[in-house]
Amino acid sequence: MPHQRWMIYGANGYTGELVARLAAGRGDRPVLAGRNAAAIRALADELGLDHVIFDLREPIATRRALADVDLVAHCAGPFVATSGPMVDACLGTGTHYIDVTGEHAVFEAVLARSAEAEAAGVVLLTGGGFDVVPTDCLANLLHAALPDATALELAFSAPGGMSRGTATTGLATSARGAFRRVAGVMVPTPMGTPARDVPFPSKVRRVGAVPWGDLVTAHHSTRIGDIVVYTRVPAPSLTSRLLRFAPFRALAARAIKRQPPGPSPETRAATKCEVWGEVRNAAGETRSATLTGPNAYDLTADAVHRAAEHLLAGTGGRRGGAVAPGAHTPGTAFGPDFLTGLDQVTVHAPTP
Repeated sequence: MPHQRWMIYGANGYTGELVARLAAGRGDRPVLAGRNAAAIRALADELGLDHVIFDLREPIATRRALADVDLVAHCAGPFVATSGPMVDACLGTGTHYIDVTGEHAVFEAVLARSAEAEAAGVVLLTGGGFDVVPTDCLANLLHAALPDATALELAFSAPGGMSRGTATTGLATSARGAFRRVAGVMVPTPMGTPARDVPFPSKVRRVGAVPWGDLVTAHHSTRIGDIVVYTRVPAPSLTSRLLRFAPFRALAARAIKRQPPGPSPETRAATKCEVWGEVRNAAGETRSATLTGPNAYDLTADAVHRAAEHLLAGTGGRRGGAVAPGAHTPGTAFGPDFLTGLDQVTVHAPTP
């Protein structure tokens, strides 16, 4: 097989750098890319990797940079602005695509381009990080255990803090409130409503509804019509009410930029994630499952690198073969078994 060349775009960002360092530590040699020349060059020199500088707002330069690249791991947000230009270039150059978005609009836009990807012989994999690898794969595991399921509930606990990029995206999300999917339709709901107690592996936690990516991706991969996703939601406060107003969000965004890029290595090492899921059919039968894993950002870096390895090798599909060209969620690309290949992830099989 000819040497496969792949790229990390946005390698100077918090998540992109984690992917780059992990890949280099495993002996891989991705090309590092982005538009911040000084930061990209410094990281590439440190890791002994090639680098290229280009701006996604320049379509010709972007296609030129991807012309001899077999796969790009797209880690430069905000993805609502950057994903479309990158996907356009990938379809034009025959380059496989992985992103780490958590934005509903991006999931929908990428998944809507499946026919174009099939025609180009390209895999578009959206949600290749914590949002939504563990939840989407667990949803697919549960759907396989109860194929006639009509309702899906997912919950996650991901302590350790957020990167600046995640926090900035979260500002806009918090202003819009939460959603749930009812009979296949996205329905607005107040943040944290409904709420329930969830039996995570470590303990029972009170969680509330949030606008997590599986409202799009799990619906796409399982076709289940009723979906709610939960996590810990802070009690309503004056601050949360003020975030509905654009000027206050702008102040909050400036404050975020003054924070550290993301959780420290020590914080990541000391924190673990947990995911719970349950499906139910019309007869009232249920199946539930849980998983435990490393810090969400470490899981993201590992998932992106392993997904890139699978796609470049032409293996890792739902039945062990190549992933079919088209637009995919992690579950439709790799199936639930992808979870068992991730570092420090333990899946507790579905039970009635």
